[in-house]
This record gives sequence, structure tokens and C-alpha cells, in this order.
Amino acid sequence: MSLALPANELDDRPYRAVRHGPGQDRGYVAEREERQTLATHDSEPISWEAAAALMVRRAEQSAFTLEGKGFPHWADASTGKWTTTPDGDWTGGAFPGILWLGYRLTGGQQLRDLAHTWGLRLRPRVHRQTVFKGFGFFCGAVLGSILAKDDELGRMAEEAAESLAAQFDPVLGLIPLGPEAEEAGETGSVFSSIDSLQASPLLYWAADEAANQRFRECADRHTEQVFRVHCRPDGSIIQSSELDATTGRVKRHFTHKGFSNTSIWGRAQGWGMLYTAMAFVRTRQPQWLAHSMRAADWWLAHLPADGVAYWDFDDPAIPDAPRDTAATTIASAALLRLAQYAPTADDRARYRQAAEHSVRALVRDYLTREGGGRPAGMLVGGCFNNRPDSRSHDRVTNAELIFGSYFLVECLLLLVGSLKAEEL
Repeated sequence: MSLALPANELDDRPYRAVRHGPGQDRGYVAEREERQTLATHDSEPISWEAAAALMVRRAEQSAFTLEGKGFPHWADASTGKWTTTPDGDWTGGAFPGILWLGYRLTGGQQLRDLAHTWGLRLRPRVHRQTVFKGFGFFCGAVLGSILAKDDELGRMAEEAAESLAAQFDPVLGLIPLGPEAEEAGETGSVFSSIDSLQASPLLYWAADEAANQRFRECADRHTEQVFRVHCRPDGSIIQSSELDATTGRVKRHFTHKGFSNTSIWGRAQGWGMLYTAMAFVRTRQPQWLAHSMRAADWWLAHLPADGVAYWDFDDPAIPDAPRDTAATTIASAALLRLAQYAPTADDRARYRQAAEHSVRALVRDYLTREGGGRPAGMLVGGCFNNRPDSRSHDRVTNAELIFGSYFLVECLLLLVGSLKAEEL
């Protein structure tokens, strides 16, 4: 079934970059342009629901071709061939997550069965000493509990949440990265990053599911401290930090994946926006909404005119630097939540408009279609890691990233109303 877009959803007011003189801030102004449709340059227009269906079909087919080969991590943009990880790494849960969203979209029993099977394959990571496991278990297991009442995956997710909560350091006031964190270096008990907010949705869900106040307190403290440590007063977010083990104070800021130790890596900004927005939706605590809006306003003030972010906002190679469609999907997922919960109608409208503009660009310019030389349903243009010191299996700058695909499917379902933000 294809859902046609109402006329008002085809109108757009994309943000046009305005670069001021030296020393002045960069800003963006909304400018009315010609009516646009959700189309690629070489294909017929496609609805949001049809785009989601393409991506779900890609995941469903991959579930069979990858049987016995591990979890998809990223795929070559020109061939669609997957690079895999044996246990899922931090990204693995995104794959069953797409299958769960596909089940919500279609109600197909085969998708439900595949999502359950692949979700269970995350079990070896339950007690892994890494804060990043929160992402995988939320997407791969919690979604099964939420969308399909999958009790077996729900119990596994609660077990992972218990393990995460046990890693909380009361001196630091957060869950550190952990000795098994999936980074090239500088992991362990005194390092943190904005990415570690991935732990919070799992803990908040488990707090409600198990009526466990300890999980809630852990999630509250972790979310507040991680955001405080990494968000600057202007709303920009630096990725990583080293903390003093005895005082919890910040010893230094740096980046694991960005251009430099002071630059704004695109996904860092997106993670901060998204996980504070999700914390607000789950708890209704007003500080999370304020945090998310502050980070989102910085994002919108620095986003390129076409709505698709560069991998790092401060790469001097811009406009020839790699884009990152994954960062853009993460931020768009945050904007769609703000479009529902921001305090004023004007704010809600501008966040919705910005999210639609970015999602439209992603589907039009970066989503592969039927009839080409590549598999249909690939979201290409993902920059996993552009640094020479990255892990070898992360070193790619234009690929289909499994987590970027997950968040685009989530955005598409939120846009068509098949999924509600308060469910997540």
C-alpha cells in the first residue's frame, strides 16, 4: 500500500545557508522555493510509506543472505555488499530494529519471526562492559517488546539494563564507556562521550517495565551529566571527554570520530539532540526538552541548504567534505519529536518543517530505487569514520550504515503516523 502525500506535505521551505563576514555567526533563513516532490533525480516520485517499504524489503532480503555471516554493519555504496560483525558490535541491534519497524508497517509474520531471531542473537552482548550496548538492545529487543509484546526479548533487554546500571559510577555521575567500548582507543572507566546517551532509552524503558526506581535514577543522572559535560553554552556538542576518577571533573575534551578535538562532529550533535528528546518523551522532565531544543537550534543554524549534514561541521574541506546521511537521520528523528512536544506552535512547525526537508532530501538523493545496478532500499552517503585512526571495519566515508537506515525508517513511520514518538 502506498500513501500519497497531501499537497501541503509537498511544499517545502528549505533553509538557505547565509555565510556572513569573518567573525560573524553563520545563520540560515527560511526561503520559499518551488514546490518539491519526494523524488530522486532519476526516478518517479515516491511516498514516505513506499520509501520505508523499500528499506524494509532490503533488510528482509539481507536477513536471508546474511544467515550465518554475522550482523550487517555497513554496505558498499556501489554494490550493496555488507561488511558484517560476528556479534553485532554496537550497531547490530539496528538490523532487527528495522525488521521490527517493518512488522509495524506491514503486520507481516515473516518480518516478526526474523526480527525475533536476529534480536535473540544479541544475547552474547548482554553483559559486555560497554555503554554502547544500550543502543543495540533498545532497537533489537525493546522494540520487540513494545511493538510485538515479545516477552523473551523483553526479559533479555531487562537483563542488559541491569548490567548497564551496574556500570554506573557514582563519582563520575554517569556510566563510563567501559573497557569493551567499541572505539579505536581511549575507552574504559574514566572516558565518556555524548554517544553514551545510547544507554538512557534502555534504562528508562526498563525502569517503567520493571517498576525499578534505580534504573530511573541511573538514567536521569547519566543523561544530565553526559549532556552537561559535552554540550557547550551555544548548544554545540563536543563528542568525548576524559574525567578525573576521584573528583569526576573534566580533565579534557576530545573526539573519537570527529575532525579535531574542538570540532563539532555531526553525529555527536545528532545523538545529543535525539537522546535528550527521547528522555523528555519518556519522563516529561522539562530540562530534557530544553536541552534538546538548544542542541537542535544549533543544528538548524549550521545545516547546509539541502538539509543533509557534513560528517563534521568544522571540516575545512567543506563543501568537498563527505556528507553523513546517518547523522542527518538521527537529527531528523530528534526534530520529529520536538515537532510534537516543543512548547509553542511556531517551534513545533519549524521543527516539523526542518525534519521533512531533511527526510525529503535523503529519500530523493540518497535512497536507491528499483531498476538500478544496486539493491533497492539502500540509504547511501553515510560516513562511518573519516579518521585514519579509526577501527579498520569502520573506515568508510560513503556507505549504507545500518543505523542510519534504521533511523530513516523510524522517521518515515513517524511522518506517516504508523509509529508514535511516545511508544519509543
